[in-house]
Amino acid sequence: MRICRTLAAASLAAIALTGAAVAPAQADAAAVLTTGDASGPAVSVGDTLTANLVSGTAATFTDGPGSSNGVSCASSSFSATVTSNPAAPGSATEQLNSQSFDSCTSSVMGVMGVQSVTATSLPYTNTVTSGSGNNVSLNGGTAGPVGITVVLNTLLGTVECDYQSPNGISGSTSNSGNTIGFANQPANLVSGPGLCFSTGYFSASYGPVTDTSAAGSPVLYVN
Repeated sequence: MRICRTLAAASLAAIALTGAAVAPAQADAAAVLTTGDASGPAVSVGDTLTANLVSGTAATFTDGPGSSNGVSCASSSFSATVTSNPAAPGSATEQLNSQSFDSCTSSVMGVMGVQSVTATSLPYTNTVTSGSGNNVSLNGGTAGPVGITVVLNTLLGTVECDYQSPNGISGSTSNSGNTIGFANQPANLVSGPGLCFSTGYFSASYGPVTDTSAAGSPVLYVN
């Protein structure tokens, strides 16, 4: 009987130790940003995230929400560096270093072509918060607020329209397609003639977002 009790006690002690060893691993929370899937490896601080427009979409800058009157760019991409990535739920931060717009056309009367569309005052700070919906906040840094400059070729010559969003712009992420999108985000005209809209509305959807610093450039998930 004494031997049986000793073996039983040893077995219980072993189970307790095993449980203690497993519990911390099970309790580890996923990071806000992971790769491969929602429970995948955490994105490392310093990694580079990149994306082009979602296939078949365009980046637009129009005179009103849902309007087709404005500028449409068939090609756009961004590159950002991860600056923090805590455990979820929480907020990860990125530094948006570059954002390009190409193959742009205009439907504005009197405009013959689009010379350039440029994101100004880079870099920006991008904050991505756990969850879905309106969980992205893009804000300017020491160089100035989030801005965009549109240069148009018109019947009367070259026209430059400079816009800024002093309070930044908001967007959303989706793990379905691994995308980040902005819809009808307003920017105020700070310089430009009457041909320029007094307020421009920016829309674009980028994805899949990938971590090009990780082997195989896996797609990004937000937890």
